[in-house]
Amino acid sequence: MIPSMRSLTAEEYVEAFKSFLDHSTEHQCMDEFNKEQMPNIVAGHKAEHSSLLLGDFLAGQDLKMIRILQAVHPGVLIDNEIVEPNPQHVAAYKELVNQAPDLQNVSFIWHQLTSLEYEQQVKEKGTHKKFDFIHMIQMLYRVEDIPNTIKFFHSCLDHHGKLLIIILSDSSGWASLWKNYRDCLPATDSGHYITSSGITEVLQRLGVEHRVYEFPSGWDITECFVEGDAVGGRMMDFLTGTKNFLGTAPPALRRRLQEALSQPECSSTKDGRIIFSNNLSMIVVES
Repeated sequence: MIPSMRSLTAEEYVEAFKSFLDHSTEHQCMDEFNKEQMPNIVAGHKAEHSSLLLGDFLAGQDLKMIRILQAVHPGVLIDNEIVEPNPQHVAAYKELVNQAPDLQNVSFIWHQLTSLEYEQQVKEKGTHKKFDFIHMIQMLYRVEDIPNTIKFFHSCLDHHGKLLIIILSDSSGWASLWKNYRDCLPATDSGHYITSSGITEVLQRLGVEHRVYEFPSGWDITECFVEGDAVGGRMMDFLTGTKNFLGTAPPALRRRLQEALSQPECSSTKDGRIIFSNNLSMIVVES
């Protein structure tokens, strides 16, 4: 008897997400953005700098951004707060900090909460702290009310503060998959199918100034087409939000999704490998 399809648990998501990162250029893409744009974005001088991270376990990227702040503003005190509901992600972040003795003049506060829980806590306590820099890294897919979430965290910016939203680009394979092949995705995938244009529409309605930077990124999904491949299985789990998708999904659904992934608007072939477009949009919002 084939087991029924179910969503990934928090622990299973961590494993599937790691497989995605291991086979994609997501971090390299963000590194390019950090190198080319971040110094100018955080250039405003202050005696202290406060930042808030709302992200999908990209602690390594957060620490890189902190180091850019340190380089641009030597000696500035940095107060960094992290909002992350997954306890494994919080523990991993703390371990990275413990292994980074170069992070001088930086304090860390961890909130093991969803963004909504954090918002509710702030409003209940009346502690509406202001931040110089807030970054939402690949996290709005799991937010119930995206416009109000953006509105709230934008209100948390200090004068001349910046909100950085990193989201999948409209030119990505994800955008095509979600728009044209949504029937391929199982009901266990509970995320919101939103890309950069959905975010910029919200920002336009809010009437806030913003700039969009596009960076190419790829994800090698070749193993997703190899029968019985464990790595391919974990990648398909991440893509669908489903535990053991290849082992539990009806054969017709598996074939339909694999066909969709191989379409030219989703993927390209390079040196015999199938590369899914994972292009990112970095949206910088002014206070």
